[in-house]
Amino acid sequence: MTLNERLTSYSALVEAKLSDYLRPQKDSGQGIVYEACRYSAMAGGKRLRPALVLEFCRLSGGHIEAALPFACALEMIHTYSLIHDDLPCMDDDDLRRGKPTNHKVYGEAIAVLAGDGLLNLAFETASDPANTLRVPAEVQLRAVRVLSRASGMDGMIGGQILDMQAEEHPISREQLRTLQELKTGALICAAAQLGCLIGGATAEQEAAALEYARCIGLAFQIQDDILDIEGDEAALGKPIGSDAENGKSTYPSLLGLERCHALVDELSEQASAALKPFSDTGMLPELAMSLASRKS
Repeated sequence: MTLNERLTSYSALVEAKLSDYLRPQKDSGQGIVYEACRYSAMAGGKRLRPALVLEFCRLSGGHIEAALPFACALEMIHTYSLIHDDLPCMDDDDLRRGKPTNHKVYGEAIAVLAGDGLLNLAFETASDPANTLRVPAEVQLRAVRVLSRASGMDGMIGGQILDMQAEEHPISREQLRTLQELKTGALICAAAQLGCLIGGATAEQEAAALEYARCIGLAFQIQDDILDIEGDEAALGKPIGSDAENGKSTYPSLLGLERCHALVDELSEQASAALKPFSDTGMLPELAMSLASRKS
């Protein structure tokens, strides 16, 4: 199966399950918040994080059906973060994936509640015994803790705080790396770790998966910074140049574009090299290279 075929297959599984989870069991008048959640969650995207959950589970010897609820939970958390990121009090963006952002369609209050709803539904999904019959209770508990930490104040939320504090205040390369490892990298690392936990990976394999995820997470963010300068707005589905406009410290602003292009390639190679403990590396090496060369 090619990389695109595998990603398409995983995306179809995740989207079908997400659609099920995002239907109200009983509509008591709160249906608008489900509609707002679906608007953002079903708007497409790369589905990178759930794909990593499912692929690492498969390569660790597990069944992807067992990992699917956790993959969906992670995508819900990622989607909630995008809804809140786009709000006027954060990045104040009008477009996401070529469509009006959630608050532009439903208003700020509903957008806040839709984000909150997705975060809560993520943990309901990951902790519901009906969804996790194939997962031992101790593994389920560890997985929920991984989700909690990666999305919390020592993970993604902490990274967003650092990002806000860095606006109009130049920061060092080391500070920027910490910011991005939390804001972007935490959920990508969580994806790899979740797949390994549910698949029954060894400690060595789990460590390798985390190193792979760390490398591609950083490469992904650097490429994002590059695309904000060199990208095509139609392909990206959002305006470019916002980082400079907002006075943000980025890898290109600190290192220059030429060094950033080289660094993305280096990190992609490091990611592939980290996978040695896995006898089958599946689509992961090719995925790392594709992220380095992406245009959207």
